[in-house]
Amino acid sequence: MFAVTVTLTLHPGTRAAFLPLMTENARRSLADEPGCRQFDICTDGAEQVFLYEIYDSAAAFDAHLDSAHFKAFDAQVAGMIAEKTVTTWDEVIR
Repeated sequence: MFAVTVTLTLHPGTRAAFLPLMTENARRSLADEPGCRQFDICTDGAEQVFLYEIYDSAAAFDAHLDSAHFKAFDAQVAGMIAEKTVTTWDEVIR
């Protein structure tokens, strides 16, 4: 298993436009990518968004980043994100 956490700070006033796009990206990832096992979206109700994603492997996450739906999503939200931190975790212990 391979985990990814993403912490986003949105530009003020972009949350209402961002969240439906983020939700659709998560839905498509889970539906269309066999290696995506979990994709949780958390928010503080303001400009902070936290993502928790589980993939079968680093290669499955790379496939996610290379997917057409992710590339389209990334282009759509680029101007909405003030700050982004991505951390990957090589081992998930259950």
